[in-house]
Amino acid sequence: MTVQERKLISAESVTEGHPDKVCDLISDSILDDLLAQDPQSHVAVETSAATGVFLVFGEVTSTGYCDVQSKVREVLHEIGYTSSQVGLDADSCGVMVAITGQSAEINQGVARLNTEEESKATREQRYEAQGAGDQGVMFGYATDETKALMPLPIHLAHKLAYRLAQVRKQGIVPHLRPDGKTQVTIEYDEDNKPLRVDTVLISTQHDPEATHDWLAAQLREHVIDPVLDEELGDAVKHDDYRQLVNPTGSFILGGPAADAGLTGRKIIVDTYGGAAHHGGGAFSGKDPSKVDRSAAYATRWVAKNIVAAGLAHKVEVQVAYAIGVADPVSVNVETFGTEEGVTRAQIAAAVRKVFDLRPAAIIDELNLKRPIYKKTAAYGHFGRDDADFTWERTDKVDELKAAIAAL
Repeated sequence: MTVQERKLISAESVTEGHPDKVCDLISDSILDDLLAQDPQSHVAVETSAATGVFLVFGEVTSTGYCDVQSKVREVLHEIGYTSSQVGLDADSCGVMVAITGQSAEINQGVARLNTEEESKATREQRYEAQGAGDQGVMFGYATDETKALMPLPIHLAHKLAYRLAQVRKQGIVPHLRPDGKTQVTIEYDEDNKPLRVDTVLISTQHDPEATHDWLAAQLREHVIDPVLDEELGDAVKHDDYRQLVNPTGSFILGGPAADAGLTGRKIIVDTYGGAAHHGGGAFSGKDPSKVDRSAAYATRWVAKNIVAAGLAHKVEVQVAYAIGVADPVSVNVETFGTEEGVTRAQIAAAVRKVFDLRPAAIIDELNLKRPIYKKTAAYGHFGRDDADFTWERTDKVDELKAAIAAL
């Protein structure tokens, strides 16, 4: 008799107080400020953090102006870094700024039309004129194992991280501090269906007076069980999971005082928790002319519509670009053998017919020149029920089905 090995898959998330997420929030807050003033802003802003100091650097071309010093402190206040006791004081930390204009060579590939020419151009002329802001490969993914069409481990990890921040800010669980991480392990059956929650891990910064046993009980009552009950119901077993809280015993010093932070260092957390490939490009601080961001959103949109249309149970969409060229170098659709009643080639053909993946077309279709990016910076860019997350719409289902029928 052979013993079948259990299939366990894990994914992690982090709260907005994690050093890397602090940096993502700052970068996207600056982006939103500039887009609110000038929707044509070209922005590539990075943030780094260490004990008591932030460096904001990058490239900006915009008619708007952002008071970076004030914006950094505003974000830190919102997160809850308001005292040296928690490791960071928004009012006294150092903020250094090193921002220059965008490279003229990059700009000439992204925007070949001046303002007057663009006002007279047809939509097709505009779409052909705007090339990709850089070369690169982007991936989008969707699976029907959750209602959000996201992989279950990362979906639950995000929900737990968000709830952890909620109970801290609302005072439901006292003695919590801003920095925190979550991780969920799901056992899958032989058909790759979620079977049960195996392990839930929460590491959260806290005041010295909070004991480990008290904190573990509070998190189970106010964070873990409410999230699992709401998200899983009777669909996935979750009454015998292993709970791990602050496995080292305590987590008093956190945030940038305990670990340096950097924009774009949580790209797997931002996407699918490792369930799909990643091209390596980060999102935060980049305006939608950067295909690292806009094309990753577009491929999620494509993948989600394929799954929502019932064409496949699991889909990964890959797209690649060359700098200054509008049309993608390649578009690939992988269904992992889960397609229903159609072939993978038919799905790919329908995608090419229904979706225009030129950068300017993506920006128009998903309305990406709005100041919507700050709220994407923590708790995942995908799988969230928010009207501003236009890439989460399933508005192309009927068109995909019609395109399949016409083949």
